[in-house]
Amino acid sequence: MGISIWLELLVVIGAIVMGVQMGGMGLGIWGAAGVGVLVFVFGLAPGQPPIAAMLIILAVITAAAAMQAAGGIDYLVRIATKIIRKNPKQITIIAPLVSYIFTVGAGTSNIFYPLIPVIYEVSYENDIRPERPLAVSTVANALGITSSPVSAAMAAMLTLTVVKGMTLPKILLITIPASLVAIFVTAIVQNFIGKPLSEDPVYQQRLKDGLVKPPKCTSNEPEQPLKKGAALSAYIFLMGVVMIVATGAVPWLQRHVPSGAGGAMAPLDTTSGIQIIMFVVALLILIFCDAKVEDIAGEQVFGAGIVALLALFGIAWLADTFVSAHQAAINAALQNTVTAIPLLFALAVFVLAALTTSQSATTRTLVPIALGIPVLGLGAIVAMWQAVSGVLFLPANGTQLAAVAVDQTGSTKIGKAVVNHSFMIPLLVCTVVAVGVGMLIGTFVA
Repeated sequence: MGISIWLELLVVIGAIVMGVQMGGMGLGIWGAAGVGVLVFVFGLAPGQPPIAAMLIILAVITAAAAMQAAGGIDYLVRIATKIIRKNPKQITIIAPLVSYIFTVGAGTSNIFYPLIPVIYEVSYENDIRPERPLAVSTVANALGITSSPVSAAMAAMLTLTVVKGMTLPKILLITIPASLVAIFVTAIVQNFIGKPLSEDPVYQQRLKDGLVKPPKCTSNEPEQPLKKGAALSAYIFLMGVVMIVATGAVPWLQRHVPSGAGGAMAPLDTTSGIQIIMFVVALLILIFCDAKVEDIAGEQVFGAGIVALLALFGIAWLADTFVSAHQAAINAALQNTVTAIPLLFALAVFVLAALTTSQSATTRTLVPIALGIPVLGLGAIVAMWQAVSGVLFLPANGTQLAAVAVDQTGSTKIGKAVVNHSFMIPLLVCTVVAVGVGMLIGTFVA
């Protein structure tokens, strides 16, 4: 390869690094700026932005923000809180499962934030090292994105694999069982991580210095009344999620529309179906759940979704510009490497997710390349795609920082070496198990 391609690759990596450092929308903006350099300086043709995936994200966050405006997310969080508090001694297993299930249903990691203080309080009140449930729940939250029919990463995955015959139900048949097994195994391992609080010198010193209250002294604030349409908005949203899965799994629910010349009929494509269903969900919530349309844009879910959309737009556009210009060389290099050791694709996904901190952008960048490598079957690609949980490798994710901030015992921490943080062991265990179990299931599904 000539010097030009290495300079172009340096531009791609540089844009990603600068975007990660800026954070938020900066990742997408730097990605688009990188496209500008590749086009105007190196003369490459601009790639194709992932428009279909972006439209799915827009539809989903509109519906989710409408649900939040109606109080639906508060309602779901209240249910999750009750489940966690009913099983305090098993919180290291229960909390991650609740975190995962609610992320799958909502399609966003944001639903996890209100659960973090609940997990901390319940574990501390029951003399359980808070690091254990907090760390594994944070990882389970990230893993839930690859099992959610309405997540941004799933939108990117579907638009790439549906043309190859990998439907949404097939993807979920791989990721959901693999994730559940991985979370359970990780929770068991996590029970042996760290010293009990009674033997932890850091906690004992903080307790002595009055920086943390003794157990049983945490206070529970009284529940605030929910909005009138809160429960209904959550049910409408979840029914929309069920409908998306059902239309892909049940043939008689599929709508056939004219396709191509001659009036031939074909099933409605999955991406259009998701967009339609989610916008209808948003409308139903606005009509029946006392939500105001002007509140949607101001909701946290909508803002976070727009950030994810821009990150996908910029980074995926940048990657497609570079990859399209050097498709043959990149495919040959990766094909030789992955053919020799197929699991290296999972490692590539994990590393890129860690660098970009974006599951959807990583999906849009690497999955198209994987689809061109014969040794990787669709089932294996989906299984190894779960390695996008690598977004937690560096302790820069909002959920990680929130968990560290909430834990007053000092047990959940970011180490001096940065990567030796509380989330590393559960992240590695969960990712390895999810990929391994997923590959086993994938041989039967795909």
